[in-house]
Amino acid sequence: MFGIGMPELIIILIIILIIFGAGKLPEIGSGIGKGIKNFKKATKEPPEEITSPEEEDNSVVHKD
Repeated sequence: MFGIGMPELIIILIIILIIFGAGKLPEIGSGIGKGIKNFKKATKEPPEEITSPEEEDNSVVHKD
């Protein structure tokens, strides 16, 4: 997995625990999970609001 072994993961987790504390870990994990979920959703769905420049020109109402 990206060349990261178990000892490296343990060191990273210990550093995160020291920086954020045990109370913040569930909140951080929830935020990361929501971010991953939104990213996967965005990559699977086709874009909704993207229009070509020609369509934008036709949709603009010109007032004189």
